[in-house]
Amino acid sequence: MAKAVLIDLSGTLHIEDKAIPGAVEALNKLRQTNLTIKFVTNTTKESRNFLYNRLTQLGFALKPEEIHSSLGAAQSLIINRKLKPLLLLSPEAMEDFDGLGVKEGEIPNAVVVGLAPTEFHYDRLNEAFRALLNGAQLIGIHAGKYYKRNDGLALGPGCFVKGLEYAAQCKAELVGKPNETFFKSALGDIVPEDAIMIGDDITDDIQGAMNAGIRGFLVKTGKYRPGDENRITPTPHIVCDSFVEAIDKILEEHT
Repeated sequence: MAKAVLIDLSGTLHIEDKAIPGAVEALNKLRQTNLTIKFVTNTTKESRNFLYNRLTQLGFALKPEEIHSSLGAAQSLIINRKLKPLLLLSPEAMEDFDGLGVKEGEIPNAVVVGLAPTEFHYDRLNEAFRALLNGAQLIGIHAGKYYKRNDGLALGPGCFVKGLEYAAQCKAELVGKPNETFFKSALGDIVPEDAIMIGDDITDDIQGAMNAGIRGFLVKTGKYRPGDENRITPTPHIVCDSFVEAIDKILEEHT
C-alpha cells in the first residue's frame, strides 16, 4: 500500500492558467488520507513562489514546502559547489537564484540552462557556448523535449541543452526528472516501493520514477500523445484518462 504520492504539475494538474477538470476536487479527496503528498516538477520557467501563487489561485490546496522542483535542486547544487554560473533562465525563475549568478567581470565556471524562451537567441547561446569552451560545466535543470501550452505543444529546453553539448563537445549534468536522485530526495525517509508518481510525461515522469523503484501512473492529459504508454519497457503500472481517475485508483487501493 502506498505511503506517498508524487504529483507532476504542468500537464497533470493544470495547463498554464487552467486547472485540469476535476483536479482541484481530486486533490482535496487525496488530502483526506494520511498519504504524504509532494509536487515534483521540472518547471523551470517559474520560481517556487510563482508556482505556488499560480496553483492556489487556481484553487489547489498546497503548501510551498510541498513543491519539490528541479529549480530548487539546481539552486542547492550551485550553493553547495560554490559555482559562479551563467544563468539561462526566464525572468520568472530568477527569484530563486538571486545573487547566485556570475557577476559582471567574473568568468563563469558553469552554464545553467532552464526553460527560458527569452534567453534562447543566438547572442546569448553563443555566450554560453564560449563559456563552455573556456571550461565551464554545463548543467541542464532538465532536458524535456516539449511541454503543453494553451496554444499547443512547445519546445522544452532539451534541444538547447543538446545543442550546446554538441557544439562544445561536452556532457551536461541533469538535475531534475528523470534523475533518480531527484525522485528519492522528494520522498525523504519513505522507500520508493511505497510511493506512486502521477504524471503526463512518459519518460521524465513515469520511466524516471519507475527506474527509481516508484510506481508510475500515466495520465492522458498535457503532453501525453497516443501510444506513449508503449514507448517504455516496462510499461506504466496504470494509464488513466486524467488526474481524477488516478486519484480514484489510489483511493480504491488505500481503503
